[in-house]
Amino acid sequence: MRLVVATCQVDYAGRLTAHLPMATRVLMLKADGSVLVHSDGGSYKPLNWMSPPCTLSESKADDGRLEWTVTSKTADTLRILIDEIHHESSHELGIDPGLQKDGVEKHLQELLADHPATLGEGLTLVRREYPTPIGPVDLMCRDSDGKSVAVEIKRRGEIDGVEQLTRYLELLNRDPLLAPVRGIFAAQAIKPQARVLAEDRGITCAIVDYDALRGLDDPTERLF
Repeated sequence: MRLVVATCQVDYAGRLTAHLPMATRVLMLKADGSVLVHSDGGSYKPLNWMSPPCTLSESKADDGRLEWTVTSKTADTLRILIDEIHHESSHELGIDPGLQKDGVEKHLQELLADHPATLGEGLTLVRREYPTPIGPVDLMCRDSDGKSVAVEIKRRGEIDGVEQLTRYLELLNRDPLLAPVRGIFAAQAIKPQARVLAEDRGITCAIVDYDALRGLDDPTERLF
């Protein structure tokens, strides 16, 4: 990972345009090819970013300042005009063991691995924690047509989870033995914005009833 603290201006051009005026920020260039722009407050999320695969080129602007141009496979661009670099360092982080999930989320994964058909008729489990270069997919399954289905499981479905599954799908679909791979985003509750983003990307959303899966709650016996 390469970390650069710099006074910079950032302009994104693609499906929409976005502008960050000149200010001091952290530029993060990860080994997977992603580029993220962070500020010192407001949120843990980056102000702007480019997901892999993408390419980065360095050049000089007309006024002599350093300019980075990050280009995605869809030709979206992230242009970073650097006025001054305050700090720069590189670090080898090695292979990450993956997120250790809390009890409920882990239990959800175990229950859905035992009963994958609750997410879709004819769905069968291939493997839990299916490995990818950026972390494991919760469940890898096959549907009734024999096609691959990647399942990401959350207690609470938010945009970050959709983005995570999108990155997994991009990598998995490069494997000719698996492609085409579609995705299912499963959670106990899914925020409306996350559902819209998932459906726009062709990802199926599935609401999971944790108590029903555990056999503690029979939906047919509810009054409401």
